[in-house]
Amino acid sequence: MRVSIFWFRRDLRIDDNIALYHSLNSKFNVLPIFIFDDEIVNELPEGDPRINFIYNELEKNNTLLTAKASSIRIFNCSYKDAWKSLVDEFDLKEVYFNEDYEPYAKQRDEWVCSFLELLDVDVYSFKDHVIFEPGFIKKDDGFPYTVYTPFKKKWINHYELNKPEILPEPNFKNLLKQDFEFPLLKDLGFSPSLIKVKDFNVSELDNYEMTRDVPSLNSTSFLGPHLRFGTVSLRKIISELKESDEVFLSELIWREFFMQIMYHFPRVVNENFKIKYNGIVWRDNEQDFEKWCKGETGYPIVDAGMRQLNETGYMHNRVRMITASFLCKHLLIDWRWGEAYFAEKLLDFELASNNGNWQWVAGTGCDAAPYFRVFSPSAQTLRFDPDLEYIKKWVPELNEIDYKPMLDHKMARERALLTYKEGIGNILS
Repeated sequence: MRVSIFWFRRDLRIDDNIALYHSLNSKFNVLPIFIFDDEIVNELPEGDPRINFIYNELEKNNTLLTAKASSIRIFNCSYKDAWKSLVDEFDLKEVYFNEDYEPYAKQRDEWVCSFLELLDVDVYSFKDHVIFEPGFIKKDDGFPYTVYTPFKKKWINHYELNKPEILPEPNFKNLLKQDFEFPLLKDLGFSPSLIKVKDFNVSELDNYEMTRDVPSLNSTSFLGPHLRFGTVSLRKIISELKESDEVFLSELIWREFFMQIMYHFPRVVNENFKIKYNGIVWRDNEQDFEKWCKGETGYPIVDAGMRQLNETGYMHNRVRMITASFLCKHLLIDWRWGEAYFAEKLLDFELASNNGNWQWVAGTGCDAAPYFRVFSPSAQTLRFDPDLEYIKKWVPELNEIDYKPMLDHKMARERALLTYKEGIGNILS
């Protein structure tokens, strides 16, 4: 049977999905597939909430396609085995997918494209989960931006001149008429999770600029997981923003800024962007790190944030900065430890943003906060949670006599400044 393949990846929606739209306008019947890649899922816990979210979104899409007399073919194996199986079972003519710019994804896609090229299968890939591809926005001299503000200005200028089209409903008549059995979650080796992804609604952003830094209000967008897995159209979201939503738009542009940093400087996955910080001697105390992970530092706002993360897979953005700063500056633990922990826990984990934000806080990244900026947990509490509403929710034992900080802020700050200064000196000398 001659078919075109549409490969669901980080685009788990039917609506305004560029690769899906073009696949359904091809001259062959279209088979939608998804691969639970065992090189990824085997590293995850049995009840991983992100797998649950992916599974639920796939099930929704499969229900929509079932109404069109079709369904999604689900694979639970390595991506190489999945594609070998497909070419054995079908006469593949074309393959369509939306691009992914993370290092593992690029390596995977290079293998798939080479494998299909040997079989004379045409492959078409599309830009979908960003507005501008990582290599598109450049300085006038052709070099990549490493400072956010000029990147943002050029991004907005390009957007005003090249607003992306919102696609019409695709031609479902070209779907392959098949009824593949949709697997149970347990058949994939996973179990249900109590942690759920919150819905996103662009109409809830009216007070975003005024309230986004107040953790007790929970008034941030909760868009992250939906962007990460493409359950919403970024083009639609931006097209529906009002002029008053400029701050929210800036956050979306930060996401693309960090993507282009990782694209142009792939070494940042494992290294400091600013090499002058390579001389820092981190303490990396495992007992201190465990206290931070569990939310047992004795600093209420740090502990509240970590407990919220552990229980819900989410942490308020302001508190993310506070907890990250505490790990790097107060405890002098390598930012890569914290980055890995957030990657394990966050529902909205996205490699480029997680890496970029951790290096921003640590002071080692591009356009980062200066190393001598050390958040005071107490000052941040007075400013953003003065009535302790957020803290009391997550740290109910706050008023107990034995709730004490694990180290003194003034001492930790002075130690951090000295350590950073000596580390920079080690490189420059």
